[in-house]
Amino acid sequence: MTLFDEILDRFPPDVRDMVRAVWDSLDPNQQFNFLSLLSAFPTDAKLVRVLMKLATTQVRQAFGNKRRVAIVGPTNVGKSTLYNQLVFSPQDEAKVSPLPGTTREVQQADALLFTVVDTPGADAVGQAGQRERSLALTAAEGADFLILMYDAIQGIKVTEQEIFNELQAMKKPFIVLLNKIDLVARRDVEGVTIQAAQNLGLKPEQVIAIAAKDGKNLDKVLLAITVSEPAMMAALGQALPQFRWKLGWRSIVSAASISAAIALAPLPMIDFIPLAATQSIMVLGIARIYNYAITPKRARELIATFGLGFLGRTIFQELSKFGGVPGWLLSAAIASSTTVVMGYAAVRWFEKGERLSSAALRELTRSVTDTILEGLKGLGKRKPGRQSLQERISESLERSALGENREELDKKVGK
Repeated sequence: MTLFDEILDRFPPDVRDMVRAVWDSLDPNQQFNFLSLLSAFPTDAKLVRVLMKLATTQVRQAFGNKRRVAIVGPTNVGKSTLYNQLVFSPQDEAKVSPLPGTTREVQQADALLFTVVDTPGADAVGQAGQRERSLALTAAEGADFLILMYDAIQGIKVTEQEIFNELQAMKKPFIVLLNKIDLVARRDVEGVTIQAAQNLGLKPEQVIAIAAKDGKNLDKVLLAITVSEPAMMAALGQALPQFRWKLGWRSIVSAASISAAIALAPLPMIDFIPLAATQSIMVLGIARIYNYAITPKRARELIATFGLGFLGRTIFQELSKFGGVPGWLLSAAIASSTTVVMGYAAVRWFEKGERLSSAALRELTRSVTDTILEGLKGLGKRKPGRQSLQERISESLERSALGENREELDKKVGK
């Protein structure tokens, strides 16, 4: 048995195939570097399973492959209009018209590293309609991700519910869009969205109101895809450069929440071994988003160069002297903040080849730590479970000014 096989046996069964696929895709030098990264994990099998379960999302971000995204829904809800917003080449755009049933066939086009599939109405009736319905459902079965689209004016009727149930039964990752929201009175938008969600048995935040005609909320669609299917992140980032920072921020938030959960575990050298592994995989994912070639070894070198592990220990020692904050809470906040800062520093590096100064890194880490601590106030002094902590960290960062506006981070480093 090789060393790689021995290490692979430590992983949860549902992760092994993914790690094996990554391994097989690397050349010998890259395999050596990747092996070094995997070897950094603790040898306790139970602990490894916990850590790898937490890190699975990050691994998928770093090594995601091309995916097929199918847009499915009733007739005349704007599927082809959204399709045209996503395709890379104008020559591939679909014909659109106000007449129902304009799209009679499945069509697909390249969006650089992912494929978008447009489908006929899945609610069509009659002999011709049954053929189109069959085409739509077959395309959905062959897709990796589904965009389920409905009309804000027509709402969700029995037929729409039946389509949703049939597509949901396919067990594919999906998002739900409510199109033509521009035709709804502003005061009624929230109510229409809530009603649509209730009719589908979803929470309101699981339904995205859009106007495909002018691209309104297209960024929310892309972010929702990455939340539901993280393997799409790298492909979306390379295909649509204008959304790279938002996709990068999603990767950073995910890694930060994982780092906080790891910080709860009683591990020796907690600030180096598992955190460095999580941050390395995050950096690999961000590099792919920015179309920057990098190896696992180079990712670890970048982390060491920025010296955030040492900085995190220093800030922990400084803040712990003042008391009032439980050690586990401070540890989780600093593990998260150093991960956020590492992700931001990586973005600056991949964008401009620019390395942030030690003073800038320190100021930014202190500021992000304060933001996270503020968001965790409601937890009290009792240590929470990992999942609960991850959710709070993610929510805290997403709602902060940092998540709303990249400029907030740029200001804190003086640029």
